[in-house]
Amino acid sequence: MTCMDRESELELVARLRAGDAGAFDVVHGAFNTRLFNFLARLARRRDVAEDLLEETWLRFVDRAPRLRDETRLGPFLFTVARNLYVSYCRSRLIEDSHTVGMIGLWPSGTPWPSPFDATVASETEQRVEAALAALPAVDREALLLVAVEGMRPAEAAEICGIAPVAMRQRISRARARLARTLDERSEARLVALKEATT
Repeated sequence: MTCMDRESELELVARLRAGDAGAFDVVHGAFNTRLFNFLARLARRRDVAEDLLEETWLRFVDRAPRLRDETRLGPFLFTVARNLYVSYCRSRLIEDSHTVGMIGLWPSGTPWPSPFDATVASETEQRVEAALAALPAVDREALLLVAVEGMRPAEAAEICGIAPVAMRQRISRARARLARTLDERSEARLVALKEATT
């Protein structure tokens, strides 16, 4: 799903290629919040999402003059953001492999909920967010791109660098895992409530 019709998008691409700063502002306004939400849900850390978002926009500005005439801005931006997240995860694996002996020397995470966590108001949203966060990253990104961002499976497949049929399978598997996770958590809550009332 894009925030604009295709004709407007093509016009923006032409303006971006010509170096029009106003075109960048329009694209930034249309996609900044969506990209942040995508990255925050993938990374599950606000600071990481903010850094990756900033880098996404820097890469976009750098590549704007070289965009193809027919570029679709949503898939392009989400591909850049996803690739940066994957690179971040790889670098963390390398870092973590070198710092295994230092575990416990400094605290990780924050002792209080982030502003992102605090804004998740309703209990249902909290349950879905928790279940989504518990999914493997490939399942989480598939659901975020299709269910949250409203992209077609073919667009999501392009972003992830896989075939559309593979993306449809990934989405199906991810939805099933999400449903199972929600069911398991609901059952656990019911058992806890019964034990608390007896």
